[in-house]
Amino acid sequence: MATATASSSSNSSGGSTAAEIEDLRARVSATRWPATAGVDDWSRGVPAGYLKELAGYWAAGFDWRAEEAALNEIPQFETEIDGQTIHFFHARSPEPGALPIVLTHGWPSSPVEFMKVVGPLTDPRSHGGDPGDAFHVVLPSLPGYGFSNPIGEAGFNLFAVARMWAELMRRLGYERYVAQGTDVGSGVAGMLPMVAPGQVAGVHLSGTGAAPPFGPALEPDRFSGADQARARKFNEFREEGTGYLALQSTRPQTLAYSLNDSPVGQLAWIVEKVHEWTDPAIDLPDAAVDRDQLLANVSLYWFTGSGASSAHAVYEGMQAWKAFAAQQSGPAPKSDVPVGVAVFAADTAIRSLMDPDGAIEHWSEYGRGGHFAAMEVPELLVEDVRLFSRSLR
Repeated sequence: MATATASSSSNSSGGSTAAEIEDLRARVSATRWPATAGVDDWSRGVPAGYLKELAGYWAAGFDWRAEEAALNEIPQFETEIDGQTIHFFHARSPEPGALPIVLTHGWPSSPVEFMKVVGPLTDPRSHGGDPGDAFHVVLPSLPGYGFSNPIGEAGFNLFAVARMWAELMRRLGYERYVAQGTDVGSGVAGMLPMVAPGQVAGVHLSGTGAAPPFGPALEPDRFSGADQARARKFNEFREEGTGYLALQSTRPQTLAYSLNDSPVGQLAWIVEKVHEWTDPAIDLPDAAVDRDQLLANVSLYWFTGSGASSAHAVYEGMQAWKAFAAQQSGPAPKSDVPVGVAVFAADTAIRSLMDPDGAIEHWSEYGRGGHFAAMEVPELLVEDVRLFSRSLR
């Protein structure tokens, strides 16, 4: 990993030490596996048989150094904004007319999620695309994630992160840019036009849900077709899939001890979400996404201690959201910049709920992929971002 100011251009190898890698392998090999409940399916969480095999590959077959080298092929830097260390990748396009774009990941993810889209976005000419669709890519790590650690003085809330991104783009000399985000990152992207008026050309969102997870259930009969199926899927998630969120948003420190001490615990915590949130037509997490890319993301969490810090980021983010909701007397303010939304097969976003006024200019629905679209179906996400952005150039 390179360490530099936002205006510098150095890039050097760094990150985990050989001792840390050996410690990871030893810890995985020495895992004290729990007794099972007589079932080995996903009904109670990650099945032991599957996790033992994946953990065995992590310890003996996975090459972290190769993944680290691939990450280090993209220039990366650190800067401090509002007392927070921000780590970011910055890949400039060879095309002179490229449009800047800032990509924001969510939980339980990191910039590793976007590695397959950086090349096609920055250099479409070399990836069978139109050079007129090129972007300069800025890819930061959220506070408390990856090398943007620890969480700084400002804490974690979406407005604060959006202000940091606006300042980062200013320091990089980008006066007009697109914001793309998924999961928590979609909230950051959506707020950027409010904190940087006149600078955000458009906002592209993915990984969005039908409604807040702690709100009321939806009435599926209000909808038809694919939207009715999404409403049912959202209700299932609300009833059975929010345990992780309840724990992280109320007792992150209790969870932090396990995530920071057990690599297999960290692996299971992330793999469960990859299983539940990826394309429903694909059975296993490492069939929906590349196995090595999945483990690269988990490894980054392990080596940086991001399991614990991201749990605290979720806690602080939820506290900020609750405080904002309590003070909000009317509809949240909306930006007047163009908005695009990509909905993949595992997503629950419903247009009539998200866009009751018909203000969203670009809405795409795909029969493949899911919450981690940049890993699952990178070609679809890239094409959707290109389509949305053409009118903004």
